[in-house]
Amino acid sequence: MRVMAQMSMVMNLDKCIGCHTCSVTCKQAWTNRSGVEYVWFNNVESRPGQGYPRTYQDQRRWQGGWVRTRTGRLKPRSGGRVRRLLSIFANPKLPAMQDYYEPWTYDYEHLLTAPAGTDTPVARPKSLLTGQDTKVTWSANWDDSLAGGNEIAAGDPILRQLSDRVRQEYEQAFLFFLPRICEHCLNPACAASCPSGAIYKRAEDGIVLVDQDRCRGWRMCVTGCPYKKVYFNHRTGKAEKCTFCFPRIELGQPTICSETCVGRLRYLGLMLYDADRVGPAAAVKDERDLYEAQKSVFLDPNDPQVVAAARAAGIPEDWITAAQRSPVWDLIMRYQVALPLHPEYRTMPMVWYIPPLSPVVDVLRDTGHDGEDAGNLFGAVDALRIPVDYLAGLFTAGDPAPVTAVLRRLAAMRAYQRRVNLGEDRDESIAAGVGMTGRQMDDMYRLLAIAKYEERYVIPAAHPELLEDAHRLEQLATECSLDGGPFGEASGPPAPISVENFHMLRDRQTADTTAAPDDKQTRVNLLNWDGKGRPEGLFPPNGNGERS
Repeated sequence: MRVMAQMSMVMNLDKCIGCHTCSVTCKQAWTNRSGVEYVWFNNVESRPGQGYPRTYQDQRRWQGGWVRTRTGRLKPRSGGRVRRLLSIFANPKLPAMQDYYEPWTYDYEHLLTAPAGTDTPVARPKSLLTGQDTKVTWSANWDDSLAGGNEIAAGDPILRQLSDRVRQEYEQAFLFFLPRICEHCLNPACAASCPSGAIYKRAEDGIVLVDQDRCRGWRMCVTGCPYKKVYFNHRTGKAEKCTFCFPRIELGQPTICSETCVGRLRYLGLMLYDADRVGPAAAVKDERDLYEAQKSVFLDPNDPQVVAAARAAGIPEDWITAAQRSPVWDLIMRYQVALPLHPEYRTMPMVWYIPPLSPVVDVLRDTGHDGEDAGNLFGAVDALRIPVDYLAGLFTAGDPAPVTAVLRRLAAMRAYQRRVNLGEDRDESIAAGVGMTGRQMDDMYRLLAIAKYEERYVIPAAHPELLEDAHRLEQLATECSLDGGPFGEASGPPAPISVENFHMLRDRQTADTTAAPDDKQTRVNLLNWDGKGRPEGLFPPNGNGERS
């Protein structure tokens, strides 16, 4: 057993109202720069819908994630090392700008400077890439603006896989929102696809990052990521992705998308897992077994043997305590109501989701039934307006049984708490019907409905003594990916990350020091460079000690 720690997230889709506050604040914090105008580290998609970039879930087209060979080993779907080497200068499996969208602004200056006249001046849309007039046809959060219409939903790769009956019933279904960030996978295909070894998984908290100094812009990582959450900065020629707001995480603060979420639907916590089990779990034969296989990787932080192994592995005591208090552990393992997004990609994603149950109560009430009665709720799960098969296509590789079990637990919680709120006697049979106790129902209700800030976000601050060991901190994905060798994530020693911490956070930090490489002052942070001029440190010094 090799114990490692991973910062993880759970999102409760029953609470998401599609306000995009998380998207906007993430945009302002991380991608409000030249070269990444089209990039949204956090986006909110409407389901059913085509997503961002369009049809990113169609891996037959985009070749992301892993596939299991006949010998039981895993290899990137985009091909092995030789195949990637042959296409390194002309990778054909990349989304084009039209698959994302052409970012635009409006000619507001014309509104201010237009002379007086009989016609009202208009602000034409202008491309942020070319500066020319453009036509607005698509966007990152577009499907909800079209109300999930049939024209857009027809391109949903998940909907295409379902039966004709489900597709016909879709017209009766309501829209639900799916916020997405990088999954920070246990077995990241993006890292295994990178020829220069620029993408790595931090050993102390599992966050997957891109070393801007090492990245050469091959864009193989864009192909390798099945969630298409790695982007290319056309100004700097580097890859960029969600950083899980690691400068905030290191200070014990939640990600910016979690901090600003209006619906309070995000939960952050530490998970302990056995790194030795990741490879076998990702390579199980039946895709429908991947959900349970990934759960088997997680370790019980309250188990004395796990605690002893974690201490032996150098995991700090307060991190072990944080893992024991983790809301992510409770939602995934204790209450078993959270599910992974597309486990069939075999990347072992670490951003999980509670599937939506609403508006089943309103539907039952409209038909003249008691919408909160346990018997009615359980029966309505099978006739949910969101087809269970569609949710299974998103979260359990097509297996409806785990999804149905989750929805029944959520329905039981509603019925159980309704009796409590009305002052009636507790009905333990409701909890027992879904394999839970009344006490667990109360605890799950508190966590999902009324949990306070410190209960939703249990984030231990970084330890300086761990951060000083750069090689241990910033190993590449060889620890967890299955595609080692001289061409891939194992190419050369890792280099420290060069992303700056927020100045405002530095004043509020709880750790003694911030995470920064020793040679930070002599290195260039390309995330802050606008692509103009030649900043100091861009090129190494020549023999005279001067910059080339």
